[in-house]
Amino acid sequence: MKELLTRTVVGVVLIVVALVEAILGGWPFAVMVALIATIMYLEWSRIVAGWGVLWKIFGFAYCLLPAVSLLWIRERAEFEGIGTGFDLLMWVFLVVWSTDIGAYFAGRAIGGPKLAPSVSPNKTIAGLAGGVISAAVVAGAWAVSTDLPPILLWLAAPFAVAAQMGDLFESGLKRKAGVKDSGTWLPGHGGLLDRLDGLVPVALLTASFMVTDWL
Repeated sequence: MKELLTRTVVGVVLIVVALVEAILGGWPFAVMVALIATIMYLEWSRIVAGWGVLWKIFGFAYCLLPAVSLLWIRERAEFEGIGTGFDLLMWVFLVVWSTDIGAYFAGRAIGGPKLAPSVSPNKTIAGLAGGVISAAVVAGAWAVSTDLPPILLWLAAPFAVAAQMGDLFESGLKRKAGVKDSGTWLPGHGGLLDRLDGLVPVALLTASFMVTDWL
């Protein structure tokens, strides 16, 4: 219970900060994104220390590209005719947040077969399903209520799967390195990589859909 309370309090604080910065947009949001990308890369460098320069180059792209994607989404969506930048950015956040929350509670409540026991022993198929359903409902409802492109109603579920795959990728990275968390400064969550591993693919995919005019 204490672990859940700590995780919840820290999670709420992070969400509030993200919401405030998303509303502000402009340079405050850009500064926050740049700071987060920097911390993510420092955590990445710690994990892959001794693995060779290619891992550090890949990590640079891994941290930079989603940061650029978030800035593109926030500042360019309106110019691309995709609602407002805030509305689309919130859709991205809601996909990730609702996937994490739905997966956490469904996994704990239902249990059952493991999703990828060799990579992340605590994740279950029920958790994956709970995360996907949660994202489809929450992010889908947001897309409808804010008049975002109808395709986003249907993309919420597959993007939730992408968020889970991002989580598994980072779990595999940590298992290879022999570390439990990417950091220790977020009680109940670990480091920023632990908290944002699902955001990386969702931000990249959303920005890619914008650039290719699929939205």
